[in-house]
Amino acid sequence: MSAFDTNTSLLVVDDDLKMCRLLREYLQPLGYSVDTAHDGPDGLRRACESNYAAVILDVMLPGMNGIDVLRELRRVKDTPVLMLTALGDEPDRIVGLEVGADDYLPKTFSTRELLARLRAVLRRSMMTARRRATASQGAIAVGDLALDPEAREATLDGKLLTLTTTEYDILLTLARSPGRVKSREQLLLDVADRDFEVFDRSIDVHVSSLRKKLNDDAKTPRFIETVRGVGYRMRKPGMEPLE
Repeated sequence: MSAFDTNTSLLVVDDDLKMCRLLREYLQPLGYSVDTAHDGPDGLRRACESNYAAVILDVMLPGMNGIDVLRELRRVKDTPVLMLTALGDEPDRIVGLEVGADDYLPKTFSTRELLARLRAVLRRSMMTARRRATASQGAIAVGDLALDPEAREATLDGKLLTLTTTEYDILLTLARSPGRVKSREQLLLDVADRDFEVFDRSIDVHVSSLRKKLNDDAKTPRFIETVRGVGYRMRKPGMEPLE
């Protein structure tokens, strides 16, 4: 996986099995892959051994509390961590943030609030990674389409395209991973500068506009291909179409 691919694998560390199940059922349809651990030592081991996009970590855990899990994790990794607590006490929140939590949420949260906080944490992490890598990245070419990330310009057959900021960002994230399917949630994380509603269809509107500017036919696409029920991918030259 390249530095620019959107990793949406999550680890939920909570001994409340019902909570873990609810989070998995809520997040998986949005394109997240959700693993679970139910005690501190197992959560720490999984978080250290795998490259998760983020960890949702309960404070009250058997074997090792969440603060100690976070403290040990921060010795080896900077994986974003969203902490949960049933207590909601300010001292717990302050300690968690001081140890290295990226955000903190009481267990009275709504799923919408959790998603908004999670998206914000993931976006901050991805923006940091991209700033580190962009300096060494040159132009990107997919067939006759070329993008210059530093100048934020795109050309087709040598002609400059007039794109909105969001259109350019969608095109860039697809072009960085040609052949790789991007879910709508992944695209939202890549390009959104605000929190979108769960069923927001604005990505589809932007892609439709992009296709017009690329002279791309949705039924026989040259560049952006729809993956039914999932999202979109940038076609590689000569790639076989999806069934």
